[in-house]
Amino acid sequence: MRLDKFLKVSRLIKRRTLAKEVSDQGRIHINGKEAKASSTVKVGDILTVRLGQRLVTARIERVQETTRKEEAAEMYTILNEERIGSPEPLI
Repeated sequence: MRLDKFLKVSRLIKRRTLAKEVSDQGRIHINGKEAKASSTVKVGDILTVRLGQRLVTARIERVQETTRKEEAAEMYTILNEERIGSPEPLI
């Protein structure tokens, strides 16, 4: 399945056009390699997605063409989620 479609179907990113933009900006990696929207994802792949000030790492558990909202979170497992680039507090 294409990366941009997986991100939308799994609801990691709500819109496919946004998923395409994010991936084309080099903010998504699959198994440590930079990925484009057309990259293929499969079960077991590790996705690293930078969204704003968050870095989310997830393992793909299932690949489905469509899914219900309630089942979307079962398509991946969050391995790590961290805030990045937070500014130093001003004193």
